[in-house]
Amino acid sequence: EVKGSAEVLRYFAEAGKRVFGEIIPLDKANLQSIVIRQPIGVVAAITPWNYPVQLLAWKVAAALAAGCTVVAKPPSETPLSPLKFLACFLDAGLPEGTVNGITGAGSVVGKSLILHPLVRKVSFTGSTEAGKKVMEYCAFGVKRVSLELGGQSPLIVCADADLEKAVKGGVRRSFRNMGQVCNSVNRIYVEKPVYETFVEKFVAETRKLRIGNGLTDPDVDLGPMVSLEALEKVKEHIEDAIRKGARVLCGGKKPEGEQYAKGYFFEPTVVVDVTHDMLIMTEETFGPAVGIMPFESLEEAIAWSNATRYGLAAYVYTSSLNRARRICLGLECGNIGLNNVDVATIYAPYTGWKESGFGTDLGPEGILSYLEMKHIKVEFAD
Repeated sequence: EVKGSAEVLRYFAEAGKRVFGEIIPLDKANLQSIVIRQPIGVVAAITPWNYPVQLLAWKVAAALAAGCTVVAKPPSETPLSPLKFLACFLDAGLPEGTVNGITGAGSVVGKSLILHPLVRKVSFTGSTEAGKKVMEYCAFGVKRVSLELGGQSPLIVCADADLEKAVKGGVRRSFRNMGQVCNSVNRIYVEKPVYETFVEKFVAETRKLRIGNGLTDPDVDLGPMVSLEALEKVKEHIEDAIRKGARVLCGGKKPEGEQYAKGYFFEPTVVVDVTHDMLIMTEETFGPAVGIMPFESLEEAIAWSNATRYGLAAYVYTSSLNRARRICLGLECGNIGLNNVDVATIYAPYTGWKESGFGTDLGPEGILSYLEMKHIKVEFAD
């Protein structure tokens, strides 16, 4: 997170130099239109707990580069690291009041911040349900808003794919940060001829993951979940799938041992024989559980991938350029990883479709959302 935050700050420090206006010739020789961009003003940045520093850096860096001031509301679960991050700007010499932080419950402090008349733009990352409330509050002042919300991301694995690469990528994107990432893989569609082989390899790779306390054992792959509520949601999705006929091939329970007695640990879980009436295949689990399902045609895989209210990210593995094009054009989401599972890069826009939000973080487009456009029509003397 610290390295990624430093990178995004460097990127937007340069991007701020490349915000240009336009000069537009008109229908008469003595007329000209000039389009300029100006800072929108005070920005409210509201961010979640799963990447408490880096996601805040995305917003603060772009807003500062645009010339805006920022009031950040870190998550109640993890407020200390964001506040330390914000203090670094003062240590670096920024004037007091340029970057600010306030803490408290989103329903109280967050709401008050959004409704404050000086706030002109709200940039929010969090759940879809919370994002809808943010939109509601922004409507009162007709405020600009960017929303990066929840996801239910599919992974499509074609028969011609590099299975070893697809397995490793799928395991990493399904279980990284205990699956507590908005663009985690929640469901995997595998072309029927390689389905059994893929599942076998995927389960074997999943079993290699080590769970533990990263503060005492730096070699572990996964730590605990953030809360009991988050853990119970994962269990609910798995139990729902089992009731409806699914099978758990690995995981599905709390790991045994004294070292797991304290903390919300849960084994990475792979579920098969899944259907689209199961929560694990339709709603955001936000935890270490993934369903795997075979498909027969690309049209089927694309239709299943799109059959959700979310549209944040999707992942595709294939060696066919034609297949890749068909799938990528057909998927209804803002970000696609083709033969990789790392869709977010500081150099390109990161955005959602459908109930995964709208607006842009990162890339050249990221800075534009913090700028107002102004048109000046000029008449020159004859």
